[in-house]
Parts: sequence; structure tokens; C-alpha cells
Amino acid sequence: MEDARKTEIEEWYSQYHQTIFKYILMMTKDYQQAEDLTHETFIKAFRQHHSFRQESSPKTWLFRIAHNVTVDYARKQKPVRLVMELFRQKKDTSLLPEHFVEMKENSRELYQALEMLKDSHREVIILRKIKGFSISETCAILGWSETKVKSTLSRAILALEKTLTKEGYQDEQRSKLL
Repeated sequence: MEDARKTEIEEWYSQYHQTIFKYILMMTKDYQQAEDLTHETFIKAFRQHHSFRQESSPKTWLFRIAHNVTVDYARKQKPVRLVMELFRQKKDTSLLPEHFVEMKENSRELYQALEMLKDSHREVIILRKIKGFSISETCAILGWSETKVKSTLSRAILALEKTLTKEGYQDEQRSKLL
């Protein structure tokens, strides 16, 4: 049984460690700490493997553990600014160099605006809009109800738009960022 558990965790690690690492890095903004917390996530998954009831996907379950590990770390580090990076730069060979510069500039502006949001708003935006988790997966990761995820996301987007407006981004720039 232990060998089967170890093999399954190793497979999950192979499949998900990079995306979990990136998620934690977005939250902590500390490369070394993100590595440590990713490692801790998989250790906890190994130790708690018996509690995985397959009611969600392994990825969702692991993200829930990563979320909890990161929140626990943040609580211990008070006051910590949880900073999230929103854009994973995707290479598109059809884009000209000036488009890459514009994308990078928009990412920086959005990143700065996100820093000004409440933690819950940043977190729901990153899980739903950046990482692409479904509402039910986001519920499982955050331990929230579906209604709370939907309402918080709605408020978070409005807050982000308000922040962008306050910071002087023009309508055209805001629409690119949102």
C-alpha cells in the first residue's frame, strides 16, 4: 500500500509540481520560499494521502493543500504582502516585438493594481481567471461556497477596475488588462 501511495504521489509531483510552484511563487513572491512550500505541499499530500476521497481531481486537492500551506506561512510572517503575478507570458510567434513590450507593460500595470487589492480578491482572480480553475474547483481550494466564490470574484473584478481607473489607466488600457 505504501509503495502504491508513493508511486501515485510521485506521478502527481511530476504532473503538478511546476504549476503548484508557480501558484505559490505568485502568492509569496519569494523563489526559495515557494520551493520550500511546494516541497511541504507534497510531503503533506503524502502524509494525508489516505484522506484523498477522490471527490475532486488530484490537482484540485493538491492546490487546496498548497493554498493552506501558503496561508499558514503567510500568517506566521505577518505582516506579509501576498503578491500575485497574473500573466504567464505565452509565446506567440505571430506577435511582433512591440506587442511583447506592450504585453509586458500591461502585465506590470495589472500586477501593480492587484497588489492594491484585498487578499481574497487577488486570490480568487488568480485561481479563476489566471489559473483557469472552475468555480467548483475554486470552492474546493479556498474552502468557500459557490456563492462566495462568485460574489467575491464579481467584487474583485469591480475593485480591480476601480483601482485601474484610480491609477489613471485609460479605458482602452483597462480593457486590455481586464
